[in-house]
Amino acid sequence: MVGIILATHGEFAEGILQSGTMIFGEQENVKAITLMPSEGPDDIRAKMEAAIASFDSQDEVLFLVDLWGGTPFNQANGLYEDHKDKWAIVAGLNLPMLIEAFASRFSMNSAQEIAKAILTPGQEGVRIKPEELQPQPQEAVDSEQPSGELAPGTVVGDGKIKFVLARIDSRLLHGQVATAWTKSTNPTRIIVVSDAVSKDDLRKKLIEQAAPPGVKANVIPVDKMIEISKDPRFGNTKALLLFENPQDVLRAVEGGVEIEQVNVGSMAHSVGKVVVSKVLAMGQEDVEAFDKLKEKGIKFDVRKVPNDSSANMEDIIKKAKAELKAQ
Repeated sequence: MVGIILATHGEFAEGILQSGTMIFGEQENVKAITLMPSEGPDDIRAKMEAAIASFDSQDEVLFLVDLWGGTPFNQANGLYEDHKDKWAIVAGLNLPMLIEAFASRFSMNSAQEIAKAILTPGQEGVRIKPEELQPQPQEAVDSEQPSGELAPGTVVGDGKIKFVLARIDSRLLHGQVATAWTKSTNPTRIIVVSDAVSKDDLRKKLIEQAAPPGVKANVIPVDKMIEISKDPRFGNTKALLLFENPQDVLRAVEGGVEIEQVNVGSMAHSVGKVVVSKVLAMGQEDVEAFDKLKEKGIKFDVRKVPNDSSANMEDIIKKAKAELKAQ
């Protein structure tokens, strides 16, 4: 796996590594290197050398630095000179760039290949509000569907929408979904399936704006999701589905949405629910919905981010039932 060095002035490197870990999970072969006010070039170079020596392999190393021409860059550049054929340096470190680097390590074994892949996400992560201040790129062509509205019954591709992930998350579209899960599943569209949110214009707008670059986001009620799942015009769509609770998943499955596995990510606590893990709280209706989904052959993947190990859903349900009974 490509080793990554985050090198910055001050504690920025440690902070952004913590942020990246919160979103994408713990990472191997990643080190944060800080240049403090009392330190000089030799100090940060020694830290870099020690970090590289700690990696499983020193063949492929990627430096992500804060400022081109700054001391962290200059010292990384000195080490890079002896490894130009494999190592790489990218300046202008930001969180979208770091998340893309973490995701790219799943499929790329070259530091230089990852360096090339993270440049555009890093640039696209710099955006402005209000939007009219943002320079407009040249008009892009939407390749997901042919231009113009398609007549009902038109078959696109094989006529079946592809579900790359179905996730239960009471927070719906947030950092872990917009970065980690999107990078690992590569959807063309994020669909929030919720009757309540579909009626809330403000929440709908915020969700649509939170979609990562290159991915569209929509908010629709459960019945509309059932309808879309049977519409052959969505045959080229790769969808990441987000549900607030297992009851909505059950309604969708009973309506014919062909979900085979549900990622259980986060369920917020509220009155009447019991806490069964750091991120999961369940009430009686939740437990009953999960039991019915299991009866229908649905599998469960319990984890917040792709790098986490999946927890045992049966143990979680048993704990929920026991604690609910004891209330």
